[in-house]
Amino acid sequence: MKMTMRKEVVTLKLVGISGALAGDKTSLAVNDVLATAKLLDSAVKTELIDLRDYEVEFATGAPLVDYNNDTWNVVNTMLSADFLVFGTPIYQASISGALKNLFDLLPQNAFKHKVTGIVATGWSEKHFLVPEYQLKPILSYFKGLVPTGNVFIHNDSFNEESDEIIDRDVSERMQNLADEMIYLQQAIHNRYG
Repeated sequence: MKMTMRKEVVTLKLVGISGALAGDKTSLAVNDVLATAKLLDSAVKTELIDLRDYEVEFATGAPLVDYNNDTWNVVNTMLSADFLVFGTPIYQASISGALKNLFDLLPQNAFKHKVTGIVATGWSEKHFLVPEYQLKPILSYFKGLVPTGNVFIHNDSFNEESDEIIDRDVSERMQNLADEMIYLQQAIHNRYG
């Protein structure tokens, strides 16, 4: 009697966080990664947290229960995700203050056993290393696994009318990011379940 092994279908939840409080580019870029991940693996569930839609309170060091419902819900959605992709515009050669504030609300091991991808948007090619030197260390501090294929998107890569990404190279890099994130998170799930 020949036995066949069934491959277990793992449902993973990918949460995207757009750290921009103005404009659409960052949110659209993060949403593109979510949509691409869903196309690559239909078992992946996705959710977008666009910080423009929430009143996340300023971090004061108080316990999370002391913050408003929006703050509580955003943090708990992030903590319950299997893996995450963070989007930030680059302002003054730095990540957005809204995203940094969100990180200040998290516990130290918030991303343990989670893949944490990065998508950044900006006006200057000189800012392509900001995610590498600012955001990557923050995600690593929270014990997140940061993939190699993170994406910087120059604002010229967007259609001026619709803010749709029109640069094929950027779209391909975003697909590679989504693919790498799924692959890594499935490996982590298989190891730590």
